[in-house]
Amino acid sequence: MTQPAPAPRHPTARPVVLLTGASSGIGRATATELASLGYALVIAARRADELHALARQLDPSGARVLAVPTDVTDDTSRRALIAAAHAHFGRIDTLINNAGVTVEKGWWWNDPDPLRVLRVNLEAPIELTRLVLPELQARGSGHIVNIGSVAGRAATNGMYSASKFGIRGFSLALRRELLGTGVHVSLVAPGFVRSEMTASARLPMPGPEVVARAVARVLLRPKAETIVPRLYQPLVWLDGLIPALGDAVVQRLIWRRYDHSGDADPKGAGTKR
Repeated sequence: MTQPAPAPRHPTARPVVLLTGASSGIGRATATELASLGYALVIAARRADELHALARQLDPSGARVLAVPTDVTDDTSRRALIAAAHAHFGRIDTLINNAGVTVEKGWWWNDPDPLRVLRVNLEAPIELTRLVLPELQARGSGHIVNIGSVAGRAATNGMYSASKFGIRGFSLALRRELLGTGVHVSLVAPGFVRSEMTASARLPMPGPEVVARAVARVLLRPKAETIVPRLYQPLVWLDGLIPALGDAVVQRLIWRRYDHSGDADPKGAGTKR
């Protein structure tokens, strides 16, 4: 005889959001924003100490915010994350795929494992969506939010842009596949904002809170695609209209961060958000 599933430890009437890449940058800012708005959170990242510290900061009781250290590239770890969310809250209402990396230093073709960027930024969101989607479809409600990038509209870096062009195509197509089901899909595409990934960029940048607020807005009013900050919208349009202008911008602003000696960063990819 099949045993019934155990009751969740902290059932809640609040919408339950599962957020990856939550320990720093955009993920941390988004967790903070959503917690302040009353959402229940399952926050995931590889860095356990930072993750648990954030959970305690947002909710000392441990009832509304659950920290689950997770490697999003590992199938067992992904499934354990989903199981932990169900054990604690009983359901997942929203999945925010935010975890992301890039090749931080040097050219991607000199990096020992450039395809890890695709595993984290594209494969992991697809697999997590695949795990969560049946529950949302069965309920006829829910939301999947993917954090893309302006680099998924105006190409800058081979592996990173490949992953972000991919997540954009996946998000827009999935939204159409789910029309009429009650499950929404949104893409939030940041330009340069302050984070670990952009620490070496010599540009004026807003903080990650601008992206967190955009995520909060699409949760309340679902939208297919949002570029943030808004100043990047005309830049994306101009890149498509006048590609040579994009070439000049990339050459002048982006290439500065690369090590032209051709040596890859021995530490590999860093956390984007």
